Amino acid sequence: MDRTIRSVDDVLKLLDGLFAPDADRWTADAAAWWDDFYADRARPVPFFVAKPDENLVSYLERGLITPGRALDLGCGPGRNALHLAATGFEVDAVDLSPSAIRWAEDRAREAGVDVGFHCGDAFTLADTDLRGPYDLVFDSGCFHHLPPHRRVSYLRLLDRSLAPGGHLALTCFAAGAMGSELGDADFYRPSDARLHGGLAYTPESLRWIFQTLTEVELRRMRAESPESAYFGEPFLWTALFRRDRTSPLT
Repeated sequence: MDRTIRSVDDVLKLLDGLFAPDADRWTADAAAWWDDFYADRARPVPFFVAKPDENLVSYLERGLITPGRALDLGCGPGRNALHLAATGFEVDAVDLSPSAIRWAEDRAREAGVDVGFHCGDAFTLADTDLRGPYDLVFDSGCFHHLPPHRRVSYLRLLDRSLAPGGHLALTCFAAGAMGSELGDADFYRPSDARLHGGLAYTPESLRWIFQTLTEVELRRMRAESPESAYFGEPFLWTALFRRDRTSPLT
C-alpha cells in the first residue's frame, strides 16, 4: 500500500500522472515531446519566425514597460527574449526543450545579444539559476499548455519571481478561437485526461486567475502580415498585469 501524499507538491505530481503521456504536453515526457517539436527548424510553425510579439513591441513603444530584469517563460527559439535583450533588458529565458534552447542560443549569437538561457522546468529551477526578482515575466504561449492544477505552481512562481511594481505579460489561447473550452474538472476524467492541444481562456477567467494583480491591458493580439516585422495572431489574448503589492499572489 503506497502513501505518497504529504504536501501540495505531492498532490501536483500525482495529478500530473493522470494525463496520458501520448496525448498532452504536461507529463514526464513533455520535454521529449517539445524537443522533437523544435528539432526541425524548417517546420512551418507560425511562432518559429524570428520576430517579437506585436504586443511586446507595443508595450515598449508606449512606455508601459521599461528595461530591467526579465524572465521569458517557454522561450522556444528565443524570438521575444532576443528582442527584450536588444532593448536593454537583462534576460533569463527558460524552456523544457534542449533543441529550442540550442536554436535560441544560435539566434542570440547571430544577433550579438546576451541572454541567460536555461533548459528545464521553470517551476523547479533553483533560485540560483535565475536572477530575479524580475521587473517583467513574459509568457507567450506557455500558460495555456499547463493543466489546471499547475496554475498553483504558476502563481507560486510569480509570487517568488515578480518584483513589486513588476509586470506579467501573457499571451494565451482565446476561447472561441483556439484551444479547448472544457471545464477544469473535465480534464481529470479517466476517459479524457489530456489537454486537447491547450486550454482556451476568456477575459473573465484570466482576470479571476490573476485577481491579485492589476490589469493594465487585455485585448486580442493584432493580426500581422507575413511581411510585418512582428508576430501577431488574432486567436490569442494578450494581457499585461502589474504587481502592486508584496502580499502573496495565491
